[in-house]
Amino acid sequence: MGTPSGLYAWEAGVDAHRPSYRALYLQVRDTLVKRIALREWMPGHAIPNENELAREFGVSSGTVRKALELMEAERLIMRRQGKGTFVSEVSTAVVADRFVKLLGTGGERLAAPTARVTIVTGHANEQERLRLRLSADDLVHRFRRTREDGRGALAVEDVALPAALFPGLTNQNDVDGSLGALARSYGVLLGRADERIALGTAPTADVADTLGVALETPLMLLDRVIFTLNGRPAQWRMAWCHLRGSFYLAAIG
Repeated sequence: MGTPSGLYAWEAGVDAHRPSYRALYLQVRDTLVKRIALREWMPGHAIPNENELAREFGVSSGTVRKALELMEAERLIMRRQGKGTFVSEVSTAVVADRFVKLLGTGGERLAAPTARVTIVTGHANEQERLRLRLSADDLVHRFRRTREDGRGALAVEDVALPAALFPGLTNQNDVDGSLGALARSYGVLLGRADERIALGTAPTADVADTLGVALETPLMLLDRVIFTLNGRPAQWRMAWCHLRGSFYLAAIG
């Protein structure tokens, strides 16, 4: 087999004889996202046009266009008619807001509490190592928070953050646990999230008491990992939800 060229060679990494079989437009998108994550292109800066990128990667302009359309849908870039394509200047807090899926009866988003949370730091346990891709020697910051709708708690969330990504967090004042605020403070760019939804019950009496339910009451369980723009896990959150008329929004398409 000959040595791959262009985008395939870039994706193959150290093994130049094993090209990626991921769709070409997704490979282009991944490459451009990594450049933004590495600050090669800063917020507000223009990126090369479709034809220039197509020549660089050795793909069609249609492939590049499809990659850019995906990035625009992800709010990573903005296209201005007659001016070009620019790295989005939307704040990290706004990007993080798209991960808030619990809505009140009127469709309003249920924000995290603004009160200061108590953060403790310790070595990652087995589940944290799995979800955050850490080793036994790595540290995590942990805290618990609730989400409310005026009638009481709808969700109890246990959150873990890689300490290496947010160093010195426990020494800060007025930390409310908002990933958007933390990411902005530490210069972390947020990307996608993976979430698992299941049914279960409260893990402890404390969680059940906070939600105002019995231990055996069925609850919705939300197991979510949010990643940085370059694919590093930035937060693992496990939530136990008793919605009482509120709902979880799953936008499709």
